[in-house]
Amino acid sequence: MKIKKYVVGMIGTNCYLVINEETKETVMVDPGAYPAKVKNAVKEQELKLKAVLLTHAHFDHIMGLSDVMEEVKVPVYVEEADLPMMTDGESNLSSAYVRGGYRFEEAVPVRDGQQLEIAGFQFRVIHTPGHTPGGCCYYMEQEGVLFSGDTLFQTSVGRSDFPGGSASELVRSVKEKLLVLPEETHVYPGHMDETTIGYEKLHNPFL
Repeated sequence: MKIKKYVVGMIGTNCYLVINEETKETVMVDPGAYPAKVKNAVKEQELKLKAVLLTHAHFDHIMGLSDVMEEVKVPVYVEEADLPMMTDGESNLSSAYVRGGYRFEEAVPVRDGQQLEIAGFQFRVIHTPGHTPGGCCYYMEQEGVLFSGDTLFQTSVGRSDFPGGSASELVRSVKEKLLVLPEETHVYPGHMDETTIGYEKLHNPFL
């Protein structure tokens, strides 16, 4: 497995490509935008995109979806509680940046504990509300990898002051659902740098 990170969009969102190096089958996480650097990487490496995983439905994590779908039609997964946000520019916060707001109507809902088998990998959905009602993480147990979206950052956690957010719920999500993972689990967040579960146990002031 190879993971490539691209910082995309107006707020610097981490978009990840999870690549099966044997088959070139690929999963994309959080396309906040789909700029030429990502599009060219997919074409030049002859990657076969199989699915898009969304950690939540805020605009800076979803606004590249339409451009991705112009290239290839693949399933787009989002936790079921955030499904209404996908078509509501006010709640996904895109109305402040795009006239009429951004909408994507083809997302497929997933729920806590669900296992997705894509590109030769297994992704377990971990529902971690607090940043948004349907915020979630995707855990690859065999690879020791967690895509944490805006739930957990290096020495920080996501904001909880947006509609549907809850600081207490967010901290509880991290403590009860993420910090119980193996300490060596490598965390790929929605913004900024990577970390590990063990490092956050020792150094995260919010926890």
